[in-house]
Amino acid sequence: MGMALKTANDTATHCAFTFAPTLIERERFELLKSIVPLMGKLIHGVSEHHDFLTEAITPLCQSDPFFKSLLELHQAIHRGTVPAERRPMLLMRTDFMDDAAHGPKLIEFNGIAAGMGPFGQRAHELHRYLEHQWPATFQQWSEAPSLELVPNPCIENLAKGIAGSAKTVRAQSGEAGLPLFLMMVQPDEDNVYDQHLLEEAIQQEGVKTVRRTFRQLYDQLSSGDNQRLLLEGLGGVDAIYLRAGYQYCDYVANDIEEARCCEALGKTRVMIEQHRVAINATVSQQLATSKRVQMLLSAMKVEQLTDFGLTHDEATRIKPFLGDMRPVDAQSTAWFEHEPHHHWVLKNQGEGGGHCVFDEAILPKLKSLKPDQHSAWSLMRRIHPRHHSRPALVVRRGEATPVNDLISEMGMFTLHLDGHSLTSDLGYAGYLIRSKPSSVTEGGVHSGQGAVDSLAYEHNTSE
Repeated sequence: MGMALKTANDTATHCAFTFAPTLIERERFELLKSIVPLMGKLIHGVSEHHDFLTEAITPLCQSDPFFKSLLELHQAIHRGTVPAERRPMLLMRTDFMDDAAHGPKLIEFNGIAAGMGPFGQRAHELHRYLEHQWPATFQQWSEAPSLELVPNPCIENLAKGIAGSAKTVRAQSGEAGLPLFLMMVQPDEDNVYDQHLLEEAIQQEGVKTVRRTFRQLYDQLSSGDNQRLLLEGLGGVDAIYLRAGYQYCDYVANDIEEARCCEALGKTRVMIEQHRVAINATVSQQLATSKRVQMLLSAMKVEQLTDFGLTHDEATRIKPFLGDMRPVDAQSTAWFEHEPHHHWVLKNQGEGGGHCVFDEAILPKLKSLKPDQHSAWSLMRRIHPRHHSRPALVVRRGEATPVNDLISEMGMFTLHLDGHSLTSDLGYAGYLIRSKPSSVTEGGVHSGQGAVDSLAYEHNTSE
């Protein structure tokens, strides 16, 4: 299956998984499939609107050194003397929760290191296997007596889209040989099997794949003719996927002398974007999918959203999904004292788990923030999804445990190159479901109490 996390050298453990899928209405799933390509179009437009990004991110620079450094990289790429020749390949996971009263609402955009799509497909395949192999037990833990599993060809769709981008760049370069795909990774990462599943599928599409850390690339990249990016010993690079670069530690290299920590490896990102290579995530894509920009977009009127390439009809369609977010300012503490605390979540700009404040912890945190820290935080209206209608079974470290209040988060993958879809479904590529008990706040599969899951429709036997 390959659905595992590395625990130490030469050892791994399976991901936590649910024994049966989560129900979704067919119409609701089809609606989300039609909405997420528009989210991709919106984020591409935002990422290419460099003046807007500068204005949006500048307020973060006083209190968030990481976003200050990202904005400096963005300026070096787009305001420097060397043009940005890169081709933006937006591989994005848009995360939703399905509010019991108000329907699906956006949680966040994931534009860099948007992973675990392969695990989403493997969870679907696992549930299909369990349904056939142990039908009675599968039905016992299912929400409905008869289910239709929702297809999830995420591995194939992502691989075909990435390989297609690499082949396009290779063909335009005029070079012979197999296209070259580079995955930029963290050293000693535990989530490697998800990455390997995608790499193997890309190889099956006729593309050579390699893995490198930022530190390795610092010594191994160079420039060729016609703005080609060259990797030592392998030649021209055609497509790059960053599974690193979303936190400061990814840029640390203690053996390189630079005036400032992380400056050397940051320059590697600038250098890459000055070449003709398909890349996810560009620095501007990373900024465009930040919580800060999400908050600004959620507050915009339909007419303002059309500034980023959407038609008025498209902007009208996605507006209800953007949710309700508020900036943190000098009046937030007084306002929040009169609000039901469980209706809101306080978020900073961090990626992954551990960056949200909930319930009674929100007010003390608001009071502790200094004025120059306000712009790095935002308040999001909390989403209250429905629980599973019956107990679910979650398997973790070989032990099966019933959970009475399982809720699910849905990630929908899209893939675009230069704003154009790379799949037959207008850019939609597949889904990832992560389910957790409603009583826990950290739903990460390897950083919290989340379990990989899949989707199913309730099958109407009378049809």
